[in-house]
Amino acid sequence: MDTSSGSIHVVMLPWLAFGHILPFTELAKRIARQGHRVTLLSTPRNTRRLIRIPPDLAGLIRVVDVALPCVERLLGDAEASIDLPSDDLRPYLRRAYDAAFAGKLTEILQEPEPSRPDWVLIDYAAYWAPAAAARHGVPCAFLSLFGAAALSFYGPAEGLLGRGKHAKTKPEHLTVVPDYVPFPTTVAYRGYEAREIFRPGLIPDDSGVSEGYRFGMCIQESQLVGIRSSREFEPEWLQVLGKIYQKPVIPVGLFPPSPTPDVAGHEATLQWLDRQVPGSVVYAAFGSEAKLTNAQLQTIALGLEASGLPFLWAFRPPADAEHREGTGGLPEGFEERVNGRGLVCLGWVPQARFLAHESIGGFLTHAGWNSVTEGLVLGVRLVLLPLIFDQGLNARLLEEKKIGIEVARDEEDGSFEAEDIAAALRRVMVEDEGEEFGAKVKELAKVFGNDEVNDQCVRDFLRCLLEYSKQQQR
Repeated sequence: MDTSSGSIHVVMLPWLAFGHILPFTELAKRIARQGHRVTLLSTPRNTRRLIRIPPDLAGLIRVVDVALPCVERLLGDAEASIDLPSDDLRPYLRRAYDAAFAGKLTEILQEPEPSRPDWVLIDYAAYWAPAAAARHGVPCAFLSLFGAAALSFYGPAEGLLGRGKHAKTKPEHLTVVPDYVPFPTTVAYRGYEAREIFRPGLIPDDSGVSEGYRFGMCIQESQLVGIRSSREFEPEWLQVLGKIYQKPVIPVGLFPPSPTPDVAGHEATLQWLDRQVPGSVVYAAFGSEAKLTNAQLQTIALGLEASGLPFLWAFRPPADAEHREGTGGLPEGFEERVNGRGLVCLGWVPQARFLAHESIGGFLTHAGWNSVTEGLVLGVRLVLLPLIFDQGLNARLLEEKKIGIEVARDEEDGSFEAEDIAAALRRVMVEDEGEEFGAKVKELAKVFGNDEVNDQCVRDFLRCLLEYSKQQQR
């Protein structure tokens, strides 16, 4: 690399989930707009349905399609977590990812100048990437699509690898705030969340390693860590994380997606939104990862109905096999009863476009970090129904910062009732305290939704990459 030019070539390896590919793609575009080259790896089907590179950046962003090998129990068209009919198939997708992407990365690392990369930027799943990059003298950076609070909770890399005093060896370890957090906080899992997350997250699965091991290796073996967050939002947690990792931890900003002009057949939905009172509509969506059951969806539907509020629901059929088609999972007569007040949208929806509409005032969300950041940058009030992964930790953080309200749950099994949904929605949308939430998220949106602020975070991150490379050349 000619560091005097101030330009670098970055290879990016997102995990095979919509909520990972899309933000990696958005960051790739922001890196390219700073004059740097990017090679972005994905699979053919994901490239077709998710990755759109503007013509003016086509010379700087190379998208490389990586075909997945045949793996037992994995259907041929399954190239992302959303394609999996059940959660127990995730390890087989990870196995296919490991086999295909490790080989392709090695090929790219062996390319001659000027194609040879200067950095490899990895998602949590590519635990093998830092060692592969090191064999070719290329540094590696871990990009966390999880917030700083969630990563801080899990602690140092050796704990994730099952070693040392911070290793999480039983569910109870997930329900208490770690002793290295120097301030009062509620950011910890509830008992039902800990029991749900423990086995798939922290015990080796059929891919050969655990999710925790993947995170731990990416953190331990990378030269630096980028966090999809900002100093304005999580200054205290970023400080904790820097002390834990003992390496540079750099907020990369939120890099929010631009609302797409393509509404994919949802013109009538936008026309309906145009007719609603500004700030009056609840947008409900639960991401592409969680597989909601028929019973959960029925309860959410009845809660939306009971709230009395206008709503737009990005609906995905339930995980239960007998209900997977169409709007299976909705109570009988539901759509007729809410006709005119609520809309149920099937398939892909332009979420950023919907959230940006002036009629949307609240967001009923699973508290996944992607959805949280989209809500924050657009200034909508958050009602939180965490389901899996880091979502419970995110929900505690947002409620602690008074920018969201969590739906009440049964502490033993995590179940919730329709009235729990309705009550939380009314609190943020129509009751007096909702005004406080609304004012706070609008103020935050001025920072988080500011493209210049987000681009400055990207520039700061790129400067750190460049400075590290220069130091290595001395």
